[in-house]
Amino acid sequence: MSILDALKGLAGGQGAGSGNPTLDVIGGLIQKSGGIGGLVSALQQGGLGGVVNSWVGNGANQSVSGQQLGQALQGTAAGQHVEEMAQKLGVDPSQVLGQLAQHLPDVVNHLTPNGQVPAGGGGFNLSELSGLASKLGL
Repeated sequence: MSILDALKGLAGGQGAGSGNPTLDVIGGLIQKSGGIGGLVSALQQGGLGGVVNSWVGNGANQSVSGQQLGQALQGTAAGQHVEEMAQKLGVDPSQVLGQLAQHLPDVVNHLTPNGQVPAGGGGFNLSELSGLASKLGL
């Protein structure tokens, strides 16, 4: 079973979600962080400031590895979410982090319009995130 198959099964078992398992995992990550601003802040504080700033900015998005994400999120609520998702899926957390590394740069880019992180809780809702699925090819 691939990680995407496992994600689909988990998303289907949850009953509610975007219908896209990868976006559901990313949505949970953002929610556990207190919004997109909280996730951006956690990643910056975790040593990915330059990388994350490229996602927020208007230029090209720098890539990130699953290992880098794991290190940056270690000890945070978002990191705990990754661990919980991996456990539920019966996969290694590095597989979940690998999927996040592929898609998180574009998601953060789209949720930070005009190169600005939204004020407050981040202006995040699942319907907004699910609208990105076709744009991002997920």
